[in-house]
Amino acid sequence: MPKGYIIGHITVKDPEAYKVYVERDTPILEGYGGRFIVRGGASEAPEGPMKDRHVVIEFPSFEDAKRAYHSPEYQEVVAIRHATAESDIILVEGV
Repeated sequence: MPKGYIIGHITVKDPEAYKVYVERDTPILEGYGGRFIVRGGASEAPEGPMKDRHVVIEFPSFEDAKRAYHSPEYQEVVAIRHATAESDIILVEGV
């Protein structure tokens, strides 16, 4: 079964408040089987615009990634991210 991924491209506007999002989202996503494989770090954009921060969370399946993202507990903390950062989030199935 192909793995699933949540991929985020983020520019943080309020770093102190964003820390609350990170503290709260981590146990939720890990509870759905998520494993952070990229969380910040050096990056470059040889094509197209780029945000400041990139996150890739791997899940056992695409269904698990969707279940985690759409869960009520995660959607509650999404409001914190929306208030503290600009983000593009995609859910994708691996190969």
